[in-house]
Amino acid sequence: MISRREFLQASVAASAILGGSGLSRWSRAMAQQALTQDQLLQFDAFGNVTLIHITDIHAQAKPIWFREPEINLGVGDAKGMPPHVVGKDFVKMFNLTPASPEAYALTYENFVDLGRAYGKMGGMDRVSTVVNAIRAERPEALLLDGGDTWHGSMTAFRTKGQDMVNIMNKLGTDAMTSHWEWTLGQDRVKEIVETLPFPFLGANIYDAEWDEPAFEPYKIFERGGVRVGVIGQAFPYMPIANPGWMFPDYSFGIREERMQAMVDEVRAEGVDLVVCLSHNGFDVDRKMVSRVKGIDVILTGHTHDALPEPVLIGETILIASGSNGKFVSRVDLDVRDGKMMGFRHKLIPIFADVIAPDPEMTALIDADRAPFKDDLETVVGKTESLLYRRGNFNGTWDDLICDALLSERDAEIAMSPGVRWGPTVMPGENITREDIHNATSMSYGQAYRTEMTGEFINVILEDVADNLFNTDPYYQQGGDMVRIGGMGYQIDISKPIGSRISNMTLLKTGEAIDPARTYVVAGWASVNEGTEGPQIWDVVENHIRKIGTVALQPNTSVVVTGA
Repeated sequence: MISRREFLQASVAASAILGGSGLSRWSRAMAQQALTQDQLLQFDAFGNVTLIHITDIHAQAKPIWFREPEINLGVGDAKGMPPHVVGKDFVKMFNLTPASPEAYALTYENFVDLGRAYGKMGGMDRVSTVVNAIRAERPEALLLDGGDTWHGSMTAFRTKGQDMVNIMNKLGTDAMTSHWEWTLGQDRVKEIVETLPFPFLGANIYDAEWDEPAFEPYKIFERGGVRVGVIGQAFPYMPIANPGWMFPDYSFGIREERMQAMVDEVRAEGVDLVVCLSHNGFDVDRKMVSRVKGIDVILTGHTHDALPEPVLIGETILIASGSNGKFVSRVDLDVRDGKMMGFRHKLIPIFADVIAPDPEMTALIDADRAPFKDDLETVVGKTESLLYRRGNFNGTWDDLICDALLSERDAEIAMSPGVRWGPTVMPGENITREDIHNATSMSYGQAYRTEMTGEFINVILEDVADNLFNTDPYYQQGGDMVRIGGMGYQIDISKPIGSRISNMTLLKTGEAIDPARTYVVAGWASVNEGTEGPQIWDVVENHIRKIGTVALQPNTSVVVTGA
């Protein structure tokens, strides 16, 4: 049995309130009457095992705005397949009601108007309420964290992840895997892991010197009369996407053979259900599960995708639960005679104004934030533009960061990494220091200034493009496309590496980039040890203070073809 529960009453009511245009004719309070906590949590319990999945929180403890991507291009076998569908196409594919709560939560369409109607999303105290409600019905439910949890905010940076560790401990997490956690440095990771009351799983994390497993690969749980094996898969490309010098004692990788061996091992131990708690990314998981046999459920992470329905690959279901605490996935499974016989799934959107916060979790979050309150709330400027990031190419946050690098570092060209984390700031809002940190906070945020030839800049763009658009998912080893300021280019995503990038142009003069000429380039988040320069959040803050109000022009400097 496979079914999806929709909160249709909310969609119908919202459609009436917002009309076809999506522009709210009534008040925000009236729009929110279309939603209730009971509706969001409504679920017809099924089977004998319940999984709760959350991933890619990126240390966002408080409710946020978060605009979903406008561009999410798939290549090869993934072209046009979920999760590589956005906007109206997404609404149509999943039969959503336009301008409904689901459409607002899951797409970028009419984001500002719908956001003002439905409000912020997320907040770990709201997530706690949802988890507690599920556990009240299903006391043995397993809560699994897909990683990217201890990183992405000022408080996580200042506390070296401890604020999020406290939250996840209180939430009653049963197991986790990892990615950006490792950018705290291996010593800090080991220090935290030693204190965790739940396993830190990584079947694919090895001791680099001895080439042997370094962390628990899996954990077997007895739930609902069923033996559940949860196998952890950490982000496989750590030394490529992040600084390897921060975790020199460990190696990663997809390690297909190791995953198959772990599936076989837990099956031999009498496990009835095999769950892979993965931070591979959706397309990597789609390929891996086509080659590794015996996995019933993959709880996927890393690429921040949120899908209202599971994707079925053979007999395996892939569950994508979004990011930043916007969603919690509930999966009920009927497991009998050592086999998954059926399931029900719901992607629960965390509407912050609808779901009541858990007061104990609120108190914990506020206590951890209290030492930084003045910094967090410091107003740096204001924005007339919607500041967002998520997407294959530049978002407005990236444009602002690149403008800051060009101005503050006196550069001709700016580069900003294609990371997916970073909440949104609405037009008309103040920009706080916390907002800037939400888009920049990391342990290697130095803003460098260097010289590069035009030829080398081209090589960088080609290399990053291949990480994103190689038709083999196993070679998609990074985030999204590096963001560029001061320069335009054309990219044909259908071409092979070395021939995707063309028409590189210096925007200030309109002249073509000369392969032999040297250009002054400013950037940040270099994976090289010993990078020097001011912290990127200081660079961005100084720039915003000088201009006062951010008003960005549409960025047309990147022309995408071959899609």
